[in-house]
Amino acid sequence: MDQLGFRLYLITDRGASTRPPADIVEECLAAGLRAVQLREKDLEARPLFEMARALREITRAHGARLLINDRVDVALAAEADGVQRTHASLPVGTIRDIAPRGFLVGASTHSPAEARQAEAEGADFILFGPVYDTPSKRAYGPPQGLGALEQVAGAVGRPVLAVGGLTPARVREVRAAGAAGVAVIRDIYAAPRPADRTKAFLDALGSP
Repeated sequence: MDQLGFRLYLITDRGASTRPPADIVEECLAAGLRAVQLREKDLEARPLFEMARALREITRAHGARLLINDRVDVALAAEADGVQRTHASLPVGTIRDIAPRGFLVGASTHSPAEARQAEAEGADFILFGPVYDTPSKRAYGPPQGLGALEQVAGAVGRPVLAVGGLTPARVREVRAAGAAGVAVIRDIYAAPRPADRTKAFLDALGSP
C-alpha cells in the first residue's frame, strides 16, 4: 500500500445515490475499502458533524481512515484522521498547529502548478484531476489527461491519487502514469452494488 497506506479513496456524494451515505460506506468498508472522504459541501456545520461522527464510528470499526473535505473544525471535532484541503482551505501550517500528530492533510489540485505548490506547503498526499471527463468535476475545467498526471507524479515526491472519471478498467493506465492510487465518487457511490464495485477497484489496484 506504499507510504500512504491506501490506494482506493472513496469520496461521498449524497446526490449520486438515494441510499444513506453510512450504508454505502459500511458496505464498501466490508468489501475492503480503507479510506473515505466525507465531501458534502452543501451541509452546514452541525449536520456535517453528525454525519462525520456516524462515519467515524463505522470507519473505526473497520480500521479505516476518515478525512473531511475542507472543514478542519468538523474533522477535529469528529476525531477524523485528516482533512482534504482545497485552494480556499486553511494553510497547511495552520492545520498542523492545531491538529494532533499524524493528522493527514491531503490537497485537491487541478494543475501541475497547484500540485507542486501543495507539496511545497507540506501536504501529505496530492489529489489530482479530473483525469477523465466526469459530471462531478466539470466545474474544475476540462479533463487534464494522462500526460498531466504523469507530469505531476514525476514532479512531486508525495503520493498522487488520480480523480475524475475513474473506472476499474482505467486503473492500469493511471498507475502506469505514476498515480499511487485512485479517488472515486460516482463509479462506486452510484453503483447498484457498491461493494462489488469496490472489490473490482481493489483487484485492479492490487491492494486496499
